[in-house]
Amino acid sequence: MLCSLHISNYALIDRIDLKLHPGLNIITGETGGGKSIMLGALSLLLGGRADSRSIRQSDRKSVIEAVFDVKGNDALKSICVENDIDWDDDRMILRREITPSGRSRGFINDTPVTVERLREAGYRLVDIHSQHQNQLLTGPAFQLDIIDSLADNKARLEQYSGLFASYRAAVHKLKATKAAIARDKENADFMQYQLQRLEELDLQPDELKNLEADREQLTSAAVTRESLDDALTALSAGEGNAMSMVAKAIDAISDVADLFSENEDLLNRLETVNVELGDITDAIERKASAFPAEASSDLEAIDSRIARITAVMNRHNVDDSNSLMEIASRLRLRLQRLEDSQNVVAECEAQARAAKKAAMDVANLISNARKAAAEEFGTMLRETAVPLGMKNLVCDIAVEPSDMSVTGIDRVEFRFAFNKNQTPLPVGAAASGGEISRLMISIKSIIARRMALPSIIFDEVDTGVSGDVADRMGRMMREIGDKIQVIAITHLPQVAAKGTHHFKVFKHDTDISTVTHVEELTPDERIGEIALMLSGDASDSAARGAAMALLASTPE
Repeated sequence: MLCSLHISNYALIDRIDLKLHPGLNIITGETGGGKSIMLGALSLLLGGRADSRSIRQSDRKSVIEAVFDVKGNDALKSICVENDIDWDDDRMILRREITPSGRSRGFINDTPVTVERLREAGYRLVDIHSQHQNQLLTGPAFQLDIIDSLADNKARLEQYSGLFASYRAAVHKLKATKAAIARDKENADFMQYQLQRLEELDLQPDELKNLEADREQLTSAAVTRESLDDALTALSAGEGNAMSMVAKAIDAISDVADLFSENEDLLNRLETVNVELGDITDAIERKASAFPAEASSDLEAIDSRIARITAVMNRHNVDDSNSLMEIASRLRLRLQRLEDSQNVVAECEAQARAAKKAAMDVANLISNARKAAAEEFGTMLRETAVPLGMKNLVCDIAVEPSDMSVTGIDRVEFRFAFNKNQTPLPVGAAASGGEISRLMISIKSIIARRMALPSIIFDEVDTGVSGDVADRMGRMMREIGDKIQVIAITHLPQVAAKGTHHFKVFKHDTDISTVTHVEELTPDERIGEIALMLSGDASDSAARGAAMALLASTPE
């Protein structure tokens, strides 16, 4: 249950520290006093949207913090353990902070958490029921949620959700396969032509990459061989090469050797040059033998292969040869699928049928649980609502077949008749505002008894009722409060008198601003407040007597 609530620097609230109690906690106050502001702060704490405009003073942050008694709440413990949040077996602290810049931070037990995690925890701590939710009663989704809650369908629905998603995926695959086969039938000849051309290309894995590497290597080898050949041509192979010219010089010097002194020894020196040139030529020839002369022809073959592959790549608008191989593989599969199209479609149909059957099996379990819960709920709702002045109420909680959808195979509709010999009609067409209020509090009473919610807040859900009906609604809230904590914001004295504790919200003017305060009323103050609600005058003796009578009629 909600043990305490702290709100600071939020809208009209400078600071509020509220200690709440088990049972029925009543909150009253004049319109505009700040009751809705408190509820807005609590909604923010439970994962609502933050707004920096709610900050009272722009130079400091706004803080909302609540302490909850969580003894025995295994669901909350699981959330904390799964998300590395510190866990206390006795209490849980939720805190939300909004900075002046609008930045919002959330904490659970002083551990920083996301807003989604705050919302997940808050869902298991407090159920806030407002006048707005009264209108939700007319909506099919809300009606279905009520029945599923009472049928305890949560686990079944989670299982069904996964199976239904698988079924939808199988149906999508079947449709896509049929459409693809139809397209491929129209393009079969062209696909066969494309595959034939790709197979003729006879590609190997990474072929283009390898060819480009070979071309680079061969290009380098060709340049090297060309340089070596140029050197050999200059030394020994070309016309007027160095060795032949030196040989001519030797012959010429031999004829005139006596012209030179013995010290000059030109002939021997030329012979030495000739031998050296021969050695250099031999060394170059040995090196050249490592670079085959046919490298240029290999390079031409590689360039031709690359050009052929590149041309096909351009036709298919891809960037590498492996993509062409993938295209060929896909074409083979598509043509093979086309040849075996009947079996391919039959297999997809079988998968879709199996997926549908699996989903339908769970959907039928959900449906049966809904029907049982709807029958029981209709009986319980009438028994609960009749004492609220609906003695002729007829409840028809219809669970009817519907197309298979994400919620199952049912359509739920609440139909009511409030007068004798009246045909039950959908709640939106049959009920007045006051009747919807009484139905909703009856529904919440049933849900509270069945689901043991930790705390429930009624925000002026008694709008549209008065007199004896209001008294009975107050008694019903009191009965709910015997099982779980109830916080009721009300303008009805009959309801306010049923509380185990009573708080008043009021505005107070300071020297510089107007602020909201909350005080828990003493027994005497409570008499005055209820008298004020009855007559508009807290000191009116008749109103005070009526207030004391209302309080005295409430069982301890």
